[in-house]
This record gives sequence, C-alpha cells and structure tokens, in this order.
Amino acid sequence: MPRQPGPVASTSPVQDPSLPVNVTLRVNGESKSLQIDARTTVLDALREHIGLTGAKKGCDHGQCGACTVLIDGRRVVSCLTLALAAEGQQILTIEGLAKGGALHPMQQAFVDQDAFQCGYCTPGQIMSAVACVKEGHANSDDDIREYMSGNICRCAAYPNIVAAVKQAAPANLIRAEGLDACDLLHIKEHRTLRPQSRRWLAPPATTIH
Repeated sequence: MPRQPGPVASTSPVQDPSLPVNVTLRVNGESKSLQIDARTTVLDALREHIGLTGAKKGCDHGQCGACTVLIDGRRVVSCLTLALAAEGQQILTIEGLAKGGALHPMQQAFVDQDAFQCGYCTPGQIMSAVACVKEGHANSDDDIREYMSGNICRCAAYPNIVAAVKQAAPANLIRAEGLDACDLLHIKEHRTLRPQSRRWLAPPATTIH
C-alpha cells in the first residue's frame, strides 16, 4: 500500500516569548493600550505602565490583599493576575471609585471611622470592602470579619474597618445598584448567598504558581 503523507510541518514563525506583546486594558472606564512583557501582572501594569499606584505591592504572593482590585466586579489580587488574562474585562481601582470629586461612600466611611493608620493597605481594604457589601456579606460584624479576612492590616485597625464597612453598606448598595430603602430591607431579611472563599485569589487560569 502507498504510504499516507504525514502531517505537514507548520511554516508559521514562532513568536519569541521574550518579546513584548500588545494588550489593551479597560481601567476605570478608559482603554489603555500597552506594550508589555507577557508575564506582566495586572498590578505591575497598573503601577509601572499606566501610573496608577493606588494598588500596593505588599507580599507579591497573594497573601496580604494590599493589591486588591475589582475585575468585572469580582475582587482579585492583582499581583497574581496576568494582564493578558484581564484583557476585555473591566478593571476598577481605588482611583476610579470617586465620582465628580465626591468620595465613594466606602472611602468616606473609612475617613469617618478612622479605619487606617499608615494607609498602605487602605486602597486594598476599601476595594475589598466594596465587593464584600455587593456580595451580601456585610450583614453582621462576624460576616464582615470573615469576608474581609483576606486583607491584612499590620496596624491592626480591624475594629474601625468593620465599623466603616457597616456605615457604608446601605449607601454603597444604593449607589452601585440603585436600590431604595425597601430593597435594602428585603436584602437584609431574605438574602442568602453561598459562602465564598475567605481569600480572593485570581481564577486558576490566571494564577502564577
């Protein structure tokens, strides 16, 4: 029998992985076109390439929460999330919370409750707190402590952070979801959500091991 032809070897050039790649990130409602190393994280893209230094590099291992940002409304540790994996998604940082010169209710609550000391972890704390409320985990002090436990405050301002989240929770929901007082009462009495992980790491596909 005649031999069957084998697979034809690809003639397309293989891209050098050391070369920079083009990526467009949607950050705080604006598109940012970047040329970066393929291994660049969202945190480094924000700080080193876009100039948004609110998200902090604390441990660089996803353990402290200082780099927390929201991607499509979900809190992630940006030090473990590749920028390429975030393309096409909405990234919200601490710089994007205030609107028209007015602080976001959570930012104002942190000021009112003196929920910070050195301030290094505060941007990550605030971003995580905004998501904590939207997830429905701000109904009690215990809930807040549990679902904010992925954000470490080395100054130990935890009681004030809990107080700030409690203060901002109703206003945060009204601003984010357009709810009225009846809606908030319904949520408080009837809302039940499946518990989520205490640590808000990036999805497995975007996590660097």
